[in-house]
Amino acid sequence: MKLTRDYLFGFLVAILGIVLAWLLFIASPEDSGNETEIGITENTESDESTKQITAILYYISENGLALAAVEREVTHSDQVDEQARHILEEQLSLAPDPYISAVPEGTKLEAVYVTNKGEAFVDLSTEATANHPGGSLDELFTIYALVNAVTSNLPSITAVQILVGGKEVDTLAGHVDLRHPLQRNLSWVQ
Repeated sequence: MKLTRDYLFGFLVAILGIVLAWLLFIASPEDSGNETEIGITENTESDESTKQITAILYYISENGLALAAVEREVTHSDQVDEQARHILEEQLSLAPDPYISAVPEGTKLEAVYVTNKGEAFVDLSTEATANHPGGSLDELFTIYALVNAVTSNLPSITAVQILVGGKEVDTLAGHVDLRHPLQRNLSWVQ
């Protein structure tokens, strides 16, 4: 009886080995159908992550007396806070010729939070105040380049509160009250 059990066990192991080898052969990566499916999936994900939208950003005009609305390509996101981040990061990057950035050099976006009430909290690095040239017009340009970029491109955001270094600030350079969220204001846009 013992010989029969050992023989049966060996036979089952051999059959199992043949079945596994056959399954591995059928599911091998040499099968072009499987490669095509994986390639399409990877390409779809890659295309989705690099999808672009056209956003309106704001820069100081050549004469320095107004903000100019400029269309720029920005990475797309289905999440409002992530889309706001992409828009603001592009706003903080170098201005296209012949415009001038309204945001002080070296300013970085630390964080963006969007509330259920449609208010965005935009946290800038300390360079926003430390490198600001001052003057009421320059301060207005800095603030409304940011506020208008977010509210013009994202209708679900109705107001923007600017923070610096993770804290509320009274102003950036002593002129514009930042103690509450600000709504879009296109008065300085030519």
